[in-house]
Amino acid sequence: MAALSGCYMEFHQVHGTNVRIDPTGTQATRVESFANGVCFSKQPLLPGELFLVEIEEKELGWCGHLRVGLTGIDPRSLAVVPEYSLPDLVSLGDSWIFAITRNHNRAPPEEGEEEEGVSSRSKDFFTASHLQIGSTRIPMDKLVGRSRPGRFSHILDDLYKTNALPPTARRSRIGVLYVPRAPGTADMHIVINGEDMGPCSRGIPTHQPLYAVVDVFAATKSVRVVQLEYGFPSLQTLCRQFIQKHIVHRTAIAWLDLPRLLKHVCMYD
Repeated sequence: MAALSGCYMEFHQVHGTNVRIDPTGTQATRVESFANGVCFSKQPLLPGELFLVEIEEKELGWCGHLRVGLTGIDPRSLAVVPEYSLPDLVSLGDSWIFAITRNHNRAPPEEGEEEEGVSSRSKDFFTASHLQIGSTRIPMDKLVGRSRPGRFSHILDDLYKTNALPPTARRSRIGVLYVPRAPGTADMHIVINGEDMGPCSRGIPTHQPLYAVVDVFAATKSVRVVQLEYGFPSLQTLCRQFIQKHIVHRTAIAWLDLPRLLKHVCMYD
């Protein structure tokens, strides 16, 4: 598979009426109610390119959680962004969207095909450097959720790594991508904290650009895009790693005499 572009991932300027996108284009927060939180990736995804978000904030009192998927609809063509991704956006056609759950989104294997992406992990999961989905290799270090530094962060980090927490827990990292199969078609995969949940939709046509869909719905209040690099580390990443290496605590970055955007890059890996 051709090398991915590794471009900076952002949310599209077209989104639901209850969503606010921060100045960096990477944080989406639902500011009212429980619906009208549908967001899109700014650019169509390349084959094998993962659009990954971290759940930053939850809101008690609502039933339902994050929904993700793909759409062949150009967000700019929408006169009104649908109130719900399910069923409203799906009913417009060329959209494949699922509520996030660990056990119920897997498409059945095709005839003669072994089931892939099952929830039991291989023994080398905790030491593997990349997640392999078809011919796509995704660096593992950014895929697994982690707590913010604190008194019990080491315990929480282990819970994220073992997926003992619910898949929609705060700090979980959830992504969507498509993997080409037969000519002109692809399978959609959802990744939860570094675990490939297997194909959840098959036969998706790839003759049209495919945008990621993230519905900041109900109990999920705010999500942030996690940037991935598929090749050598960028200069930005090397700078971030150098700064983080020479501070006692990641929260101390806020007090450094650095440009605001550089602080943002350093605080959110």
